[in-house]
Amino acid sequence: MKICAVICEYNPFHNGHRAQLSKIRETSGCDKILCVMSGNFTQRGEESVFHKRVRARHAVENGADIVTELPAAFAAAPAELFARGAVKLIGEIPSVTTLAFGCESGTKESFLATARETLREDKTFKTVLQQHMKDGASYIRARYEALKSLGGALDEALLSSPNNILGVEYCRSLLFYGSAVEPLPLLRTGAGYADTTVYKNLSSATALRGLLGQNTRSAKKALKRNLPESVLADALAYRPTAYKTAALCSLLNAPSEQIALAPDCSEGLENRLKSMARSNPDYDRLIDITASKRYTRARLKRILLQNFLGIRLKDVKEWLSAPLYHNVLAVKKQDAQELLAALSEGSFPAVTRRSDFALLGKDATACFALDVRANDLYNALTGAHTNEFETLFV
Repeated sequence: MKICAVICEYNPFHNGHRAQLSKIRETSGCDKILCVMSGNFTQRGEESVFHKRVRARHAVENGADIVTELPAAFAAAPAELFARGAVKLIGEIPSVTTLAFGCESGTKESFLATARETLREDKTFKTVLQQHMKDGASYIRARYEALKSLGGALDEALLSSPNNILGVEYCRSLLFYGSAVEPLPLLRTGAGYADTTVYKNLSSATALRGLLGQNTRSAKKALKRNLPESVLADALAYRPTAYKTAALCSLLNAPSEQIALAPDCSEGLENRLKSMARSNPDYDRLIDITASKRYTRARLKRILLQNFLGIRLKDVKEWLSAPLYHNVLAVKKQDAQELLAALSEGSFPAVTRRSDFALLGKDATACFALDVRANDLYNALTGAHTNEFETLFV
């Protein structure tokens, strides 16, 4: 059996995702599709709109065969660590031959070539990077200019568009691990990643999140057009959480030295955030006045999330070097035996029930404990009662 993997968030799962899974099944040459999905919190530094097992069910109902969780330590991390953690899990499954991802442009060859150039980042690169950032360039622009200074041939579009950036990081991680998994870039269709315009069909997840909770005829009509039928009922029942207030309180309550341990925190950002939060005790206002070309909104939101969940850079790096696990969120019932057997062929245990927890080593146990804490906090914010050992057979 050959498996194609997808790294995803599905926040929420929409028609574009369903179309992508269909295209993967047609073009990858693989028998099954594995989705490695972020849990209850996302790489944008936000809580997910639905519980991870609900989103996993949506995926299996609409084209995926099995969904496992990307541990919270990586799901809430910057792009490099996000990709590194996901590719680590994928690479430990012998049946996975392909990694598919959406992109704005580029080919397999151009993504791999750009990824090889980024692996050359050295002291000279870092010096030039810092100089460009001091001159006011955004991190993305500064990184491109620094890489150019190394003399490599680069496709600027692969280092500037959101999905392309992640695609480069996926390829970079494949090269880092020496993985035999082949990248499969697929051109996106429909709205762009950050497009907030609501279209008749194929709107972005960003635009659709903006519709959730709006009890208007137009919002309901737009959701109906953009979401698979099995997702719509959950979308219409959506209720906002108090995450922003909880994250702000956590920031104000934490010592600066604790905030500084977050993977995205550096250059004294912990002190700036705490100072700004005291005089601007509103989550959105805090992000607005602190964000800049150098410190993006997504990075600031991740720092607050990392602090809220207790994620430390030291732990994330240790877990990237340790044996981990596959936490199975949902699986197609008729293929469950074959798919779970494929996961078990690798060196990481599959977690489908409470007794599987005993199979985890010391580092994996600590990493999984963070997933449990994230799940408990999400349940408290939403009133859900889902525990960490409820694999769904769909």
